[in-house]
Amino acid sequence: MNLGRFPRRRYTAGSTPVEKLERLSAFLKGPAIYCKRDDLLGLAGGGNKTRKLEFLMADALNQGADTIITCGAVQSNHCRLTLAAANKEGLACQLVLEQHAAKSYDSHASGNNFLYYLLGVEAVHVVESGGDRAAKKMTKVADNLKAKGRKPYIIPVGGSNTTGGLGYAACAQEMLQQFFEMDVRMDAVICTSGSTGTHAGLLTGFFGSNANIPVIGISIGRKKDEHREVVHGLCVKLAEKLNLKEAPPLEDVIVFDDYIGEGYSLITDDMIEAVKLLARTEAILLDPVYTGKTVAGMIDLIKKGYFSSMKNILFLHTGGSPALFAYTESFFGK
Repeated sequence: MNLGRFPRRRYTAGSTPVEKLERLSAFLKGPAIYCKRDDLLGLAGGGNKTRKLEFLMADALNQGADTIITCGAVQSNHCRLTLAAANKEGLACQLVLEQHAAKSYDSHASGNNFLYYLLGVEAVHVVESGGDRAAKKMTKVADNLKAKGRKPYIIPVGGSNTTGGLGYAACAQEMLQQFFEMDVRMDAVICTSGSTGTHAGLLTGFFGSNANIPVIGISIGRKKDEHREVVHGLCVKLAEKLNLKEAPPLEDVIVFDDYIGEGYSLITDDMIEAVKLLARTEAILLDPVYTGKTVAGMIDLIKKGYFSSMKNILFLHTGGSPALFAYTESFFGK
């Protein structure tokens, strides 16, 4: 794969570290657990969307955009990081926020909502979740800006299109180099699987590098069968963009949907316990919506013996800890 032919901005100095989680591994008595610290990526608070935005913002600039429009949930890490990237590039940014629970948007809330204000978002548009409401609203916002002579650029939810997916194809190459330098054979990578760009990018990147490392996706929204199809669809498009001879087959798309709970962004007791465990063993902060549920899933799979034949596994930390501060009431007393 030649990722160098795609325009790219750089928001992080060097590679994010891979840490061995000694205390967590000992506590769970399973395989050795490593962590790829993409929570330490650049921009305001870090997180996996930074890698996608390196390619998306380069494309926006090449198209002469002056305003970025994107969407996400009311505590969206993606929206926070897109706004931060727009600031770095001197562009305006407007956000479309989806309420997954009634009246869940509060312009004065803590967490990412506070950071939208601090980072100077130009406008926030709130819609109810479901269907294509957010996409339609972004189009309407873009049309209104065009009528005023501006040049908007729309980034889809999570930055999860073929351009954004390049970020995690590049990350797959970065990790393979790190594993080589560490002299560690990694038997599996576990990641959050939501808007699918991270999952599909990693899977396609490993596949295109003949790495033969399975990617275990923990869904935080969709049910397994539907989600596998969405991940695979993006893999096919990414493989074409990367000029690969073929895409990862559908059977390579591994998804667990057992850890969603009652729905996207809604808390679970296992998530709370996972967040507390990582904080108290490794001093690593997770988030309630994505990585907390992912680590809860990883812990459960270890306990069930899913990784019993494996020596080393890696959890990809996709960031999001600023959202913790909007969920404090859910943690106190647990």
